[in-house]
Amino acid sequence: MRGLSRTSLAEVEERFNAVAGSADLGTLSDELFAVADLLDREHGLRRALSDPSRAAEQKARTARMLLDGKVSEATLATTEAAVSARWSRGGDLADVLERLGVVAAAAEAESQSRLDEVEDELFRFGRIVAANPDLRRALTDAAAPEQGKRQLLRDLLGDKVGPTSLRLISQLVVHPRGRSLETGLDEVGQLVAQQRQRLVAVVRTAVELSEEQKRRLAAWLSTSYGRDVHLNVEVDKRVLGGFSVRIGDEIIDTTIVGRIEEVRRRLAG
Repeated sequence: MRGLSRTSLAEVEERFNAVAGSADLGTLSDELFAVADLLDREHGLRRALSDPSRAAEQKARTARMLLDGKVSEATLATTEAAVSARWSRGGDLADVLERLGVVAAAAEAESQSRLDEVEDELFRFGRIVAANPDLRRALTDAAAPEQGKRQLLRDLLGDKVGPTSLRLISQLVVHPRGRSLETGLDEVGQLVAQQRQRLVAVVRTAVELSEEQKRRLAAWLSTSYGRDVHLNVEVDKRVLGGFSVRIGDEIIDTTIVGRIEEVRRRLAG
């Protein structure tokens, strides 16, 4: 999430991967989220643990003294690795811990063969929020109490999503960390997809695609990009003919509207 130093991130991920294999991944995810949230609240602590002028060993000892007995050993080891690394900004420390909390949740879903469901549930939730301005206001109201937002999510989602999706959505809603809800969902969706090194393609079409059409489109995109591609299909009645596909910043547009716009751009040029 955000512009983390690749070298530092790789170092922390290496330690995380070493301890995550034998950890309770759901607990690990919750605890990493909690530590990230603590650092966001306690600015003095965050500055102390991310200060590049302090020795890495000293910061690791401080983290252990603070968290020992309160979190699992896997969370403690990951946090020690994170505070020992060098970051370009203080907020990076909380960012990397939240990122690994998402990775732990995705790994748990993958171990339960539920990763596809999580991706679909996150996408559908994003569509629900986009279609309901009142709901979006309630979920993003900075003055609303945390417990009230959690209860609203439980009432809204109930048994409609699995525990991994509810965990991730709750983190984004209760602790937006300076992001819009849409941005947060997009970032988390990308991380979940990366669990199997897949690309996420958002497909807009006027009519629902059949399973065979989805399979053929996913196969074509996978061949084109050299990686597995997960489709999030959005039915939009405003689409006139064909469909459009967005993968990251790239758009493949076969709609009539898209072709008209392309002609207009060429004429204007």
